[in-house]
Amino acid sequence: MTAGRVLCVTSNFPRWAGDSTTPFVLHLAQDLQALGWQVDVLAPHAPDASQSETLGGVRVERFRYLWPERAQTVCYQGGALINLRKNPLNKLKLPALVGAETLAIARRLRSRRYDILHSHWILPQGFAGRIASAVAPLPHVLTVHGGDIFGLRGRLMGHFKRAALRGADAVTVNSSATGRAVLEIAEKLPRLERIPMGIAVNPPDARQQALAAELRAAHRRGNGPLLLFVGRVVEEKGVEDLLQATRLLRRSHPDVRALIVGEGQDRAAMERIASDIGIADCTSFTGWVAPEDIPAYMRAADAFVGPSRTGRGGWIEAQGLTFLEAMGAGVSVVATRSGGIVDAVIDGDTGLLVDERAPGQIARAIERLVADAPFAAQLSAAAATRVRQQFSREATAARFSDLFSSLLSERQASIRRNSGSTDASLPGQVP
Repeated sequence: MTAGRVLCVTSNFPRWAGDSTTPFVLHLAQDLQALGWQVDVLAPHAPDASQSETLGGVRVERFRYLWPERAQTVCYQGGALINLRKNPLNKLKLPALVGAETLAIARRLRSRRYDILHSHWILPQGFAGRIASAVAPLPHVLTVHGGDIFGLRGRLMGHFKRAALRGADAVTVNSSATGRAVLEIAEKLPRLERIPMGIAVNPPDARQQALAAELRAAHRRGNGPLLLFVGRVVEEKGVEDLLQATRLLRRSHPDVRALIVGEGQDRAAMERIASDIGIADCTSFTGWVAPEDIPAYMRAADAFVGPSRTGRGGWIEAQGLTFLEAMGAGVSVVATRSGGIVDAVIDGDTGLLVDERAPGQIARAIERLVADAPFAAQLSAAAATRVRQQFSREATAARFSDLFSSLLSERQASIRRNSGSTDASLPGQVP
């Protein structure tokens, strides 16, 4: 028995198997399918990507919004907000993206039978979904991930966001910070639920254990701590603060090492900074690595450092899946008091929190972990427990499944009231 059929609309989805694009939307689709939902994904096309394929068991269709295909540069490669900031000419392509997406959603809703429309991000998906769903009314769930509410500011953007949020049957947010930001824009919503994105919580297999040992041997020196950053190498992720903290730590820990895993527009600038402040010899930039290898990097490190900053456009770390991955892997976490990070990293309980742009505080936090191994182990154990209980993929999928089922039940009850029917077989149910 199929629970129902979901059209998932997103601008952040792997372009091909093994792509560096964060796969959390794919994972949610897979987990919902494991619970009996049939999930189809609609995403923007990208150069070299297939327009239609099955990826990880999920059917994916990608709509074209510009020709030639190499002109499609708004999405991916760090995300739309980063691409708009780095190349303002991308703003000229936004009308084409929104128009093409709206038409693509409408075509699929008209030609296929869906029970739920699930839009990820307010703009453009939430707004496009609201317009397109007029051709086939059905429950519309809008999931806010953070960048969409904290970025793209201004009166006009606020109007579009408000329209999208108020037009949804249910809005979900991934953190307390995201929820507060949503309510600042749209105070009255039909339904608002906090459902954080989840991570896989699995014990390391033999391959991961071997790779972790290999990485630790390759990057750690003497008794010096191995510090790890994983994420996009862009200004707002605060890599510069980790580099400056590493410089400070060299005074008391000459063998300290910093390992920067990830790619981004500011990588070259960060490498120059490492050289300029004299720590190039103890800093490694790996670039992008396969997602399945990330847990091994986590387990190889002595501490994970996530020094996220508030971005120039108002961006903040809305949730931070990488922090959860580090906590789940059992590595001590040092993070900034920023956005939704504080929902998972509880200072002195599941990690250590520092202020933004405070390399000295990062260095002192690392000193504390190195000096008190039992305390560090206590933090790591509590963090792993918190992730298993509250932030697993299974928990996230179950909550979305419950939400979808509730909306369908409400819709069917409304149809019965309006029609006076008691027949259990009503539109919205999929055999």
